Amino acid sequence: MADKKERAKERYSELAYEKKNFFETASKKERKAMYAYAEGYKAFLDAAKTEREACEAAVALAEAKGFTEYHFGDPLVAGDKKYFINRGKSVVVFRIGTRDLETDGMRLIASHIDAPRVDIKQVPLYEDSGMCFLKTHYYGGIKKYQWTAIPLALHGVVVLKDGTRMDVKIGEDPKDPVFYINDLLPHLGGEQMTKTGGKIIEGEQLNVVVGGLPNADAEAGKRIKFTVLDYLNKEYGMCEEDFLSAELSAVPAFPARDIGFDRALIGAYGHDDRVCAYPALTAVLNEESEHTVLAMLVDKEEIGSEGTTGMQSKIYEDLMEEISVALGANFRRVRYASKCLSSDVTAAYDPNFAGAFEKMNSAMLSCGTCMSKFTGSRGKSGSNDASAEFVGEVRRMFDKEGVIWQTAELGKVDGGGGGTVAKFLANLNIDTVDLGVPVISMHAPWELISKADLYSNYLAFVAFMK
Repeated sequence: MADKKERAKERYSELAYEKKNFFETASKKERKAMYAYAEGYKAFLDAAKTEREACEAAVALAEAKGFTEYHFGDPLVAGDKKYFINRGKSVVVFRIGTRDLETDGMRLIASHIDAPRVDIKQVPLYEDSGMCFLKTHYYGGIKKYQWTAIPLALHGVVVLKDGTRMDVKIGEDPKDPVFYINDLLPHLGGEQMTKTGGKIIEGEQLNVVVGGLPNADAEAGKRIKFTVLDYLNKEYGMCEEDFLSAELSAVPAFPARDIGFDRALIGAYGHDDRVCAYPALTAVLNEESEHTVLAMLVDKEEIGSEGTTGMQSKIYEDLMEEISVALGANFRRVRYASKCLSSDVTAAYDPNFAGAFEKMNSAMLSCGTCMSKFTGSRGKSGSNDASAEFVGEVRRMFDKEGVIWQTAELGKVDGGGGGTVAKFLANLNIDTVDLGVPVISMHAPWELISKADLYSNYLAFVAFMK
């Protein structure tokens, strides 16, 4: 009887599906590798708090691995290692393989390097009640109340009247000042706390405190504003009019940190989506492939992938065509034979907010990178919805290489949802499926991920390149 029960248990184990916790299955060597890999990722995060900085950091890593810049019209041969920069805000890093492009196509990994933040308006600077502020317009989907009462850093560029570009980065060095968005004290917040979450803080209340010291010249008009303008002029050559041609953003001043006694988790700003962009980048930098492989690190995903640097820009299709032509291949055939992983994060199941999830089809922390057959909202609106055939193909790739992975959808069917860049690549008739790291507190100023999922994502990209 006992043997019969044991056989039934074994048979059930063979037939049933259960997610695997990567930490539980990893060897000591694998665990050491994933912790070491996380250190490089944290350094990348701290260097890349805007899409411009992420582009620069990616190029620096590429050049350290012997990659050189590509320009349209350059000749290409098998073995070439190149990167292409689009306006300093997106970068495509690629290797030229030996396989026939028309038969095997390209292997594409597309991630985004922008993240939710608070942008400075073009006419921002004003003084009121002993403080000087910058007016803002938030970027991407945020809970506005989360951005108050935390230390902020100011990042970006200012193009002066004469065309000179000045880079700005204040608040990251421990010796730097930081900046701040006010909130209302609870003693006076009774009315505020009766409002819905979306109204607790209004967009026009996200004003950043940048000064409080009156200028010594009593005849100077707005004396605190004058102090700020005087500082900006001495440090960056700016006058107030130069805000008109500036791109400045307030971002959390926190560095990436390990979370937990066991250091299994990472807290940081910008996991969405640099936790996918970094593995995509390093997979192409570190691993040779017979395929021609591209890591596409793009901008503007958080606001619809629009503009010259978003995934909807023609530039990325043009680059693929340029590569094809340089190698003597018919681009249409190359495009139709290509395959893509659209690598963006998904929501990790959070037991503290269980009501927002359908647990059986939610991503579990530390159970590996997560494939999402479809995204969108409610009735899969705005989704790519990958074919079963392509999902099966990617599944076999991962299983062959021993990648720990899982599937999920983003929350309950009628709970909301979200989109990725997948549909824009699928619109080119390229088989595409979403693959990314589960995130706790997505779009918050500080998000949480598992080192196991980060490393699994990297291994998945390596398997895909093979």
